[in-house]
Amino acid sequence: MTRRPRLNFPQMFNMSFGFLGIQFGWGLQLANMSAIYERLGATPDNVPILWLAAPLTGLLVQPIVGALSDRTWGPLGRRRPYFLVGAILASIALFFMPTSRTLWMAAGLLWILDASINISMEPFRAFVADKLDVSQRTAGFVMQSFFIGVGQSLANVLPYLLRQMGVTGNTASGIPLTVKYSFQAGAVVFIVCVLWTVFTTTEFPPEDMGALDRAERGRSGIGTLFGEIGSSIREMPATMKQLAVVQFFTWLGLFCMWMFFGPSVARHVFGATSAGSEQYARGTEWGGVGFAIYSITCFAVAFALPKLAAASSRKTTHALALVCGAIGLLSVPLIHNQYLLLLTMVGVGIAWASILSMPYAILSGALPAARMGVYMGVFNFFIVIPEICASLGFKRVIRLLFGADNPNTPLYMVVGGGICLLVAAALVTRVHDVGEPVGGEEAVIDADEHEFLTIAESAQPVPSDALVNRDPRDRS
Repeated sequence: MTRRPRLNFPQMFNMSFGFLGIQFGWGLQLANMSAIYERLGATPDNVPILWLAAPLTGLLVQPIVGALSDRTWGPLGRRRPYFLVGAILASIALFFMPTSRTLWMAAGLLWILDASINISMEPFRAFVADKLDVSQRTAGFVMQSFFIGVGQSLANVLPYLLRQMGVTGNTASGIPLTVKYSFQAGAVVFIVCVLWTVFTTTEFPPEDMGALDRAERGRSGIGTLFGEIGSSIREMPATMKQLAVVQFFTWLGLFCMWMFFGPSVARHVFGATSAGSEQYARGTEWGGVGFAIYSITCFAVAFALPKLAAASSRKTTHALALVCGAIGLLSVPLIHNQYLLLLTMVGVGIAWASILSMPYAILSGALPAARMGVYMGVFNFFIVIPEICASLGFKRVIRLLFGADNPNTPLYMVVGGGICLLVAAALVTRVHDVGEPVGGEEAVIDADEHEFLTIAESAQPVPSDALVNRDPRDRS
């Protein structure tokens, strides 16, 4: 395969800087949307269905954008047109989201926001493979991970910082001005960061044979595309099936946390009795600070995971990390001090760091290199499916177990998330980790370049390198 010229640090920084804006948008959404929905009149049991936008748009948009960007070439290259279009649309949705006057206006804007973020986010993984030589790709994904931590941390803590700076009051529909100004700042950050990458980074033209091959496959039509997905599912390796169950419970637990942690903090720690109270606003802002803690912890821990896996095993490392996350969520009902509560998110951050990497590292060894792209895409279905199940099924579960309009529902659902992570940790022990990637590193990278269907990442912005725990210097 053709070797790329080595990039220096400023060049790698520039090509990844747009990810900071994307993560800023995601962070604002994850930390604040449940509270916005409740401010606009949603009850806790109605919140899950309103979150359906994220997994559905990830499931629908990412494969389409992935296939289109593989076959695109113009003045802005292959991936950058999608960065730019997605950033423009996402920035518009972010700007107007906190001005929503009705519940369905906010839900509609969330669909636009999620679709737009997916348009921008999906090509970034392929962008690293396009731009960097094999020897630098690990560094490239580490750089993206750095911007994940920075972007999410800043977004999560911004409403709290604005309050400390003296910003008070609400919009006409009851949304705190701290949230409004944070979303509108996020709109600016999103577009500025992506524009930085678009105009400071160039792209290599696709190699002729690869471009012709992709074009030829593209002319085969949508039937061929879905046929390839179907055959991949039918022939799924045993390790992938085992990991799929682990992923299902893992992401079910995460979705419980993302939807309900902020409201649970407001009610359980700050004593809020209604979504329109001052205590509720302060509580949800502090929930955002907690999310910032887990993002920072994730970045700090990520560099240690490969060493821990080498000293024990990838399965053991991942299981222990999930247990740390479960302990964090299960301990929330026991804590009433807002500062002590932040320690729960340290455990979640450890789990999140492993979730971003270890399942993909384990999976890569079980997949045939020639179908790596398709299988990585199918694997992400097991992130999206539990989120869809949560969105469609949590309302019925909540009403059955806790009753309609139970103010303690958010806290109970956070605990449920911890239980799901414990189940996932137990299921990791059943996974058969077959070891090194089939066909070697070069074969995996080559397959990734030529596979026509790549559903990169998931409903959440999770940059994943199938070779995440390998040092490129340790190649045979």
